[in-house]
Amino acid sequence: MRATYRALAVLIAASVVVQAAVIAAAWFLVLNDLGTGSILDENSERNWAHVAHGTVGMIVMPLLALALLIVSFFARIPGGVRWAAITLGVTVLQIVLAFASFGAPVVGLLHGINAFAIAGVAGVAARQAREAPAPALVS
Repeated sequence: MRATYRALAVLIAASVVVQAAVIAAAWFLVLNDLGTGSILDENSERNWAHVAHGTVGMIVMPLLALALLIVSFFARIPGGVRWAAITLGVTVLQIVLAFASFGAPVVGLLHGINAFAIAGVAGVAARQAREAPAPALVS
C-alpha cells in the first residue's frame, strides 16, 4: 500500500506538470490560429490542448487525489492521511478557482498559484511514503 500511496502522490505532482504544458500549448495554438486570421469568439471550438487541460484537471486529478486519500487509510504512513486530505483539498480548491476564474479572470492568478500548492503537497505526501519506517511485523 505504501508503494501505491507514493505512486499516486507522484502521479498527482506529475499531473501538475502536464497541466502546465497543455495549457501553454492550448494558448499558443489559439495565438497561432489568430495569427492566421481565425476569429476567437463564443462559437470557437476548444483545441485539443484545452480539452486535455479540462479532462486532466476535472477528472483525472480529482480521481487520483480521492484514490490517494482512500489508500492513505491502509498505507500506515505517519501523516499520510493528513497529506492525502490536504492534497484532495487543494485539488478541490483548484476546481473551484477554475470556475470562479470564468466570472472573475483575476482569480485565474490564484488558480495558477494553487497548482504549485498541489504539486508541493503531493510531493510531501510522496516523501512521507518514501521516508516512513517500515511497519513492525505482528507475530
